Parts: sequence; C-alpha cells; structure tokens
Amino acid sequence: MRWSRNAKPSCSRTSKTMPDAAPDFIGHPLSAVRRTLQTLLNAARIDDPPREARLLLEVATGLTAELLLRDAARLLRDDEAKRLSEALRRRLAHEPLSRIKGERGFYGRTFAVSPAVLDPRPETETLIDLVLQWVDETGGRQRPLSIIDVGTGSGCILITLLAELTHATGLATDLSPDAIAIARANAARHGVAERIAFTQARSLEGVDGLADILVSNPPYIPSADIAALDPGVRDYDPLLALDGGPDGLTVYRDIAARVGAVVPSGLIAVEVGTGQAADVAQILTNSVENRAGLPWTRKDLGGHVRTVAMLTQR
Repeated sequence: MRWSRNAKPSCSRTSKTMPDAAPDFIGHPLSAVRRTLQTLLNAARIDDPPREARLLLEVATGLTAELLLRDAARLLRDDEAKRLSEALRRRLAHEPLSRIKGERGFYGRTFAVSPAVLDPRPETETLIDLVLQWVDETGGRQRPLSIIDVGTGSGCILITLLAELTHATGLATDLSPDAIAIARANAARHGVAERIAFTQARSLEGVDGLADILVSNPPYIPSADIAALDPGVRDYDPLLALDGGPDGLTVYRDIAARVGAVVPSGLIAVEVGTGQAADVAQILTNSVENRAGLPWTRKDLGGHVRTVAMLTQR
C-alpha cells in the first residue's frame, strides 16, 4: 500500500528546519498560534501551510476545524502548547501528519498506523474500486467470497473489502509480525476480526487454501531509488514495504509463481508504480497458465496507471 512512491529530490531528515528557539505558544490565542504555524511551515517548504497548521492544532487541542474557528480567541493551555511544540518539531522534520496522529483515513474509514506499516494512500483506493466493480458485475456483493491480501501492512485493503463485502472472508499475509499486530487491531476496530485470518509469510509462502480474489500492494520501489524518495516516505515508511528489489518487481514475480494455483478461477489485482504496469502485466501473462484473457489496468485520480488486474479460469 504506497503513496506515490516515486522518486523525488531528497532532503535530509536532520536538516535544520526548526527555528533557533521553539515558539512559546502558551497563553496565546489560537488565531495567532495558527498564523505562526503557517509561517514556520511555509519556511520549511511544507505543502499547504494553512491546512497543515489547522491539523496540527487539531492534534494538540482535540478541537475540530469548526471549533478552532469558533474559539479563535481562546488561549492555548500549557498542555496543549507542549503537544503542539512536539507535533510541530516532528512535522518540520517531514514526518507525515498521519504518523504524528497515529492514524490515517482510507476509503471513508480510519486506520491505525505505526512505524511497522506503510501509510495508506489515496491512490490505493483505485484497487478497492476495481475489485468492487468486478464483484458487482459478476454476481454481486452477497456472495461468500474468499480474498487473500499479500503484504497486508495496516490491513487497509483487505479490511475495507471485508467491510464492503459483508459475506466475504479473508487471509492476510505479511512478513512483519509488528505489521500483523496493527492489522489485527484495525480489523477489530472495523468489526471484521471474525472474518479475517493472518499469517506471517513472504508473499504466498505456506498459503494452501483457494481464493476467489487476490489483492496486493507490494513493495515496488527499485532498491537503488530508495535514497531519492521524498523524505516523508523514505524516512518514515518501513523499508520492508518499499524495497521491491533491483528492478522493483521481485514480489510480483513471487506472487505470479503461485497465484494461478491459489486463485484458480477469479480475480488478481495489484497496485503498481509509475511505469511498471506493462512489466507487471507481462509477468502475470507469462507465469499464470490458467489466465482468462489479458491483463487490464486502471488509472488513479491523478491519471497514473495504478492497478493491474487479470482473471483466472479453470
């Protein structure tokens, strides 16, 4: 499950982004604090300083956006100021707001995140849309479908699908036990824990059962490109969830080697990085003997090809 994990110019996580002395926010009106935050965030070249300042204040005060506007003259309390200073320090070091909050929204639901899991990204919702469309067009959502999610991370893909497909069950695999712990917690949060099983494994190793659908947002950044990623990705998403091997395609090959047996008649849908769709489609075409037709793709809202899908048939 990846942001645009595409390479961007790198800047050091340890570069000096905080002012020489941290601002003293205690006892200042929320409106004045908000202006100061915007100035500091703008100086650090963080996108959309007004939005970021509002979200930092929400983290520090627990107030909603509406209450922050209504109570703009309210003075910041000591405990709120301390939380705000700490959150600001982390944000100026380019730590994503979702990491600071410990949660991220995805497909209308909120998921816990930790350093062990990839931050859920809006682009990955394209994968959800594709799967749900296929289900709707091939018998509807009341079927007792079985879904496998390879490299589940936070569990946002599989948990979302199970929440939308109330008769479905799922198996989530991940190599990281810490990631599985977060996914378990998210499954409980969203009421699907009884319909999901977890296994610590690489790709499809040790998976013996059959499924109707396989989904995956595997690591797909070429190893040599990791250092040039945006610091919010490079420094805070786990390397295990980013590094896709020398050409970024290692896990796709692992999946393709076994997916025909695991999904003998159904849907395979995987997220891909920029410029990878043709290679991933070729890997699936060459490796899956029981494929039914050629792979197809779907673009995300940014116009980038984000998902490759293929059908299998006995």
